[in-house]
Amino acid sequence: MASTSAAGEIRDTELHDALSERYLSYALSTIMARSLPDVRDGLKPVHRRILWAMRQLRLDPDAGYKKCARVVGDVIGKYHPHGDASIYEALVRLAQDFAQRYPLVDGQGNFGNVDGDNAAAMRYTESRLTIVARALMDGIDNDTVDFRSTYDGEGEEPVVLPSRFPNLLANGATGIAVGMATSIPPHNVGELCDGLRLMIAHPDCSLEALTEVVRGPDFPTGGVLVETEENIRQAYATGRGSFRLRARWEKEPLPLGAYQIVVTEIPYMVPKARLIEKIAELLEEKKLPLLADIREESAEQIRLVFEPKTRNVDPDVLMESLFRSTDLEVRIPLNLNVLDAEGVPRVMSVKEALREFLDHRLVVLERRSRNRLEAIGRRMEILRGQMVVYLNLDEVIRIIREADHPKTALMERFELTELQADAILNLRLRALHKLEQLAIQKEIDDLAVEATGLEALLADESLRWAAIDEEVLEMKEEFGPHTELGRRRTELGGAPSAVVVPVHALVEREPVTVLCSEKGWIRAVKGHNVPLADQRYKEGDGPRFAVETQTTDRLLVFASNGRFFTVGIDKLPGGRGHGEPLKLMIDLPNEAEIVALRPYRPGEKLMLVSTDGRGFVVNQDEAQAQTRAGKQVMNPAEGATARFCLPFTGDALALVGDNRKLLVLPLAEIPEMSKGRGVILQKYKDGGLADAKVIVLAEGLSWPAGSRVRSEPDLTAWKTGRGSSGRMVPTGFPRPTRFES
Repeated sequence: MASTSAAGEIRDTELHDALSERYLSYALSTIMARSLPDVRDGLKPVHRRILWAMRQLRLDPDAGYKKCARVVGDVIGKYHPHGDASIYEALVRLAQDFAQRYPLVDGQGNFGNVDGDNAAAMRYTESRLTIVARALMDGIDNDTVDFRSTYDGEGEEPVVLPSRFPNLLANGATGIAVGMATSIPPHNVGELCDGLRLMIAHPDCSLEALTEVVRGPDFPTGGVLVETEENIRQAYATGRGSFRLRARWEKEPLPLGAYQIVVTEIPYMVPKARLIEKIAELLEEKKLPLLADIREESAEQIRLVFEPKTRNVDPDVLMESLFRSTDLEVRIPLNLNVLDAEGVPRVMSVKEALREFLDHRLVVLERRSRNRLEAIGRRMEILRGQMVVYLNLDEVIRIIREADHPKTALMERFELTELQADAILNLRLRALHKLEQLAIQKEIDDLAVEATGLEALLADESLRWAAIDEEVLEMKEEFGPHTELGRRRTELGGAPSAVVVPVHALVEREPVTVLCSEKGWIRAVKGHNVPLADQRYKEGDGPRFAVETQTTDRLLVFASNGRFFTVGIDKLPGGRGHGEPLKLMIDLPNEAEIVALRPYRPGEKLMLVSTDGRGFVVNQDEAQAQTRAGKQVMNPAEGATARFCLPFTGDALALVGDNRKLLVLPLAEIPEMSKGRGVILQKYKDGGLADAKVIVLAEGLSWPAGSRVRSEPDLTAWKTGRGSSGRMVPTGFPRPTRFES
């Protein structure tokens, strides 16, 4: 392709090279200038520019509010040339007390709510900074951070804020860049202060010691954190992990022994309206059989009321079913991917993030101290010049009145510096009566003491860390647990005790008959003893399997490839239509067909037999599949297929081949296996297995013969041992060779 260089000439370059170069530029811009927060102040560029623009507008916490449209306009025009909607959205989030643990913007008007409603338009809402935002910018006028030119070169903006407040972990952050993302949950600032002080006192403290004070996330919407200390510690050590957060609930007693459950706090960033809507849908679909109704009674505080089906329902079991099915329980991810002090994106541990914050505060303290020392030097220089004025007032006035160049004359006459001369010339006449030798000398002495302290501070690192420790302690006093803003809101519940929720507790138990057609369409018809002749099927299809079971059961599906699949009966379509193809629920290959359907019975056994006369016994627990792909249990030999899956309803297995030879084996002689090809049960010279049946040996064998039933009570002659070919079937055995017609 052709491109134009800086000189204006057109040159050819490969398309993939040009795309790679431009996409790399875009990726770096997204990572460094848009999506990832700085580890030092915890802010993305848009948030930092919003706060800086509001400070320039003098929207301090004790000042009046200004329209958000004015703020957004200044941000766009001076610092952040992007869309107004995205900037306003960022400003709104900084003001939402349900999204920010410590809001940085004080909003007036409609800034959205926990229901998920949007904020009002920016022309209606007003805003100003909070005390937390003021703490982030504390000392910014004292050369504590670097500044850079704005995008148009007409102004300056801070590269990073001084950040007396540990905003990164206190408020958290989320963002998606190119090839990387960040997700940091909020924490309690009082605990962070304790962690910072611990690291100041013991720089090499262990993560275990740190997590004893920084105990876990603290969300603005409260809730209960149900995570083990080990999982929290592991996530903090690696900077990656997740935290399980549940709604806070309580049981309210009602008359006559009834009760209701009231949810007072919902998980972080879960819209309340959508949560209620989802629960109502599940209730309508009868997927919450323990729940009778849900009511929204929220006013200023959240109050969701859940009515159980009956007063006998265990409230813990009811809530466990809701936690599993709804957003009353969510997982909050941790991916501490941030820009370090050098602007390099990397995933940090919590300890590394706190160390970066402390190192930043150390730099801020040193720069602020040097700046103050320079200011003290200038002030003392001016004061010494004012002392000259006091001691020689008449002479100074005469020189100013008579000299053509009073500044030069003053400097020569009294050996003043240029700064001192300028300060004297800038004095107003009314200020002359304030010049007192003792007052000037006292101020000089006080400044000298302060300068000595600052010089000692800069010369001794331990003094600097002591000063930072004092700052952290002051911050804890200002934002800590004794304040309404600082008290911990999220309860640390630890890992919940395993509440075993029986399947019948989550699904209403009803008798059903599972019908599966020849073409694999399956459905569940209510009741047992269903008149099968009255059931309808698609044209060209017909009945094949009918299994009486319960809605709380699970169905084992055995396929000709030897694979078992598990399907919940409650997941099957109802019996009004033709049902649905079973292949929509399981990954059954096209070349395989369904051999048998069996209701799962824990601990019971099944007899598996393939067409080449091999088989084994399997426990139903080993046949359960956890995924749609199923579980390979029987491995038929090449050319053979799985043919029978028989329940243990007797003590012997009868096998008959295509050659009409019958063999009877005690089930006790057949090995039990978890998977495999099986042992040889019956051998065949020609053909293979025709039919198999589990029987009670003492009752013999019976089969239909026209309108009568014929039997062979004594099967001793056919018990010839495992692996033999057997003997010819008894006289009168039906054709085709089947035990049942």
